[in-house]
Amino acid sequence: MVDLTLKTFGWDSWFEGQVSKLCDENKSVARVVSVDRNQLLLAGENGSFRAKLSGKYRHESKSTSELPCVGDWVCVEKSESDEVGVVHKVFDRKSYLRRKTAGEVVEYQMIAANVDFVIIVQSCHYDFNLKRLERYLVMVKDGGAKPFILLTKTDLVAPEVLADQIAQIKNTGIAEPVATISNVTKEGIEELKKNLSPGKTYCFVGSSGVGKSTIINSFVGRDMLQTKVVSSTGEGRHATVRRELILLDNGSMVIDNPGMREFGVIGAKDGIEASYSDILDLASVCRFRDCTHTNEPGCAVLDALARGDIDAEHYANFLKLRRESEHSLSSYAEKRKKDRDFGRFIKSAKKDLDDE
Repeated sequence: MVDLTLKTFGWDSWFEGQVSKLCDENKSVARVVSVDRNQLLLAGENGSFRAKLSGKYRHESKSTSELPCVGDWVCVEKSESDEVGVVHKVFDRKSYLRRKTAGEVVEYQMIAANVDFVIIVQSCHYDFNLKRLERYLVMVKDGGAKPFILLTKTDLVAPEVLADQIAQIKNTGIAEPVATISNVTKEGIEELKKNLSPGKTYCFVGSSGVGKSTIINSFVGRDMLQTKVVSSTGEGRHATVRRELILLDNGSMVIDNPGMREFGVIGAKDGIEASYSDILDLASVCRFRDCTHTNEPGCAVLDALARGDIDAEHYANFLKLRRESEHSLSSYAEKRKKDRDFGRFIKSAKKDLDDE
């Protein structure tokens, strides 16, 4: 059994440096385990307890991305007689995983915060998709976490198919580590668990049915997370409905996530630069400094593409993600400006009414 301290849940000097400006002596520190509508489940040195946001904090939050999400550290007020604590502040995030909200609305959706590693899970049977994998890698790197690739359901494909998929990943220029497991034969499960370090947080992401919850249940040693029976085709079915941070016996923490096929990119300049460093290294020697790498003469990227030094799909995905990121960021900035203008209008209208 792990002794509960703040350090158990990933607390370090980086967060400690924020305490004096966020929490007074009447408040304590806890980490968000799960979010269920307007209630939070927190964990700290005194165990787990429920909490809610203070009215002031909720009112002053400018967007939903500023509200607490799984993995956040918060400043909370709770006496021994209180059944529910009150969260007053959220600590700055050391890292995060976020995406554009699904649909037409241009807004950030927080997936998890203060994550050390994001394990990107793809089934090597039905779900293997290089373009989606690159998209995940961009967003993971943009948030400051380290990505790790996990291919599941190896028992459903021939060894040569699996070897070809790993080769495709490497040939695309992806240098992140790749591991393989089977939830049926259990091959690779123990090796993966041994690589989870105490005090570190690992977030599992991927499409529905790739086996994320089953993997975590294997770590826990019991069916803690709901799973659904695999279909006759070998494809899993969606089961996870909320995100939750789970402390394992070895002191590491894992976060399960509902399946996400749509992973919209918004304002991910840093993540794109990190994921496509091979292309951007070439871009530094293009003839024109503002080269778009699409049709300009003297473009080092296009020259490398013509020679076959850059994978064509890798290049096409780079252009697509860059366009999507820039367009979404422009729309997001426009939306925020409209929100600010509307806020100023409301304040002015209220002032006029008060003056009458």
